[in-house]
Amino acid sequence: MTEYRAHFDAEIDFVNGGGLRAEGFRLDLPSADLDEAAIAELLVRHLGLALVGRVALTGVEIVEEPHRGSRGTAEAGSAGPAASAESVDARGELVDLSHTIRAGLVTYPGIPAPTVTPHLSREASREHYAPGTEFAIDLITMAGNTGTYLDSPYHRYARGGDLASLPLETLVGLPAEVFHLTDAASRGIPAEVFFDRELAGTAVLLHTGWSRHFGAPEYAFGSPFLTEAGARHLVDAGAVLVGIDSLNIDDTESGGTRPAHSILLAAGVHVVEHLTGLDRLPARGARFTAVPPRVEDFGTFPVRAFAELPVR
Repeated sequence: MTEYRAHFDAEIDFVNGGGLRAEGFRLDLPSADLDEAAIAELLVRHLGLALVGRVALTGVEIVEEPHRGSRGTAEAGSAGPAASAESVDARGELVDLSHTIRAGLVTYPGIPAPTVTPHLSREASREHYAPGTEFAIDLITMAGNTGTYLDSPYHRYARGGDLASLPLETLVGLPAEVFHLTDAASRGIPAEVFFDRELAGTAVLLHTGWSRHFGAPEYAFGSPFLTEAGARHLVDAGAVLVGIDSLNIDDTESGGTRPAHSILLAAGVHVVEHLTGLDRLPARGARFTAVPPRVEDFGTFPVRAFAELPVR
């Protein structure tokens, strides 16, 4: 098998000052068809350099010559893609648990649907940028209770923590305890359902299957909910977050009381409503993430909720 090396002079500048100069440098190549930019990248990898700002090569000559063991050859030829594939394999499959937000979407009856309008259209942007360059800047007007969203304590209590106050460790990578309740005989989810699990520090996700009605009139009536006793149990058990794939975590057909919201949010337990796709999660072993933007004096906002499945 023919092997190739590049001969060249090099100038390397660093973004934080200083530089390197090399004359008659020789570098193993994985093939003979690399351009100067690819050779420059190989050089940086071979030398293990950080904070490089500029690499200039001159007098580049590619010749047939046995390799001398340059690190750059292996990294350019295989380690980069292999490392990428390895990192993907090491991470479990990601499952999206969020509904798509679009103009006109009805999430909860009586709450305005979002509207999307252009602030700067692509056509109008052309007069502000160089030829061939265009951008779209759009405005979205929507209630916080749109799509799949998270409730912070401020949603229920004037002195409760707002979206900007929520610690990331209570939103990201939480061990998910999933309760598959699609065959439940009653709408209310009782405390007894949770007795067989240790729930401290977890995201408790209630899979009722009601998300199959999302966007249809049926979604608004007869939806499953968490009972008051169930909410108290989850607080006492140390749950960090509780999510459900139905209209509301409370029974919206029993008057204006909202015991589940009141109990959970008073204890600082986040609530995520209108989840979907929970049928794809195992009862335990996945990790759940749902992060809203950091908005002050705001209690509820859409999230991109997802779960990372266990690595098989």
